[in-house]
Amino acid sequence: MKPLIWVGSAKRDLQAMPEDVKDSFGFALHLAQVGRKHAHTKPLRGFGGAGVLEVVENSSGGTYRAVYTVKFGESVYVLHCFQKKSTQGIATPKPDMDVINERLKAAEMHAKGERK
Repeated sequence: MKPLIWVGSAKRDLQAMPEDVKDSFGFALHLAQVGRKHAHTKPLRGFGGAGVLEVVENSSGGTYRAVYTVKFGESVYVLHCFQKKSTQGIATPKPDMDVINERLKAAEMHAKGERK
C-alpha cells in the first residue's frame, strides 16, 4: 500500500469538511493507495495528463474537491482539499489552481529528496 503524504494544509482542510465528504474522500484516497480509482475520480483539467486527479463530492453544504497525485514515486500526495465556491461553471477557481500548482512542485521536490 502506498503511503499518503499530505502537502500544506490539505489534511487539516479535509478534517474540517462534513462527515459524509470526509468518508468519501477517505475511501477514494485509500483506493489510490492500493492502485485503484474511485468512481468520482477524474483527471484535473489544466495539467495536461500530468497525473493530477480530483475527487468531487456534493453535500448539503456545497461541492467539495480533493486533489492528489500518484505520479511521484511510491506515494500518494494529497495536494489540496477545498470547497468549491465559484458560482461560474465547473472550472476550478484560479486561486485553488495556484495552490495546487505550488503544492505539486513541493510534492515533486519531496519525492526527489526521497529518491536520493
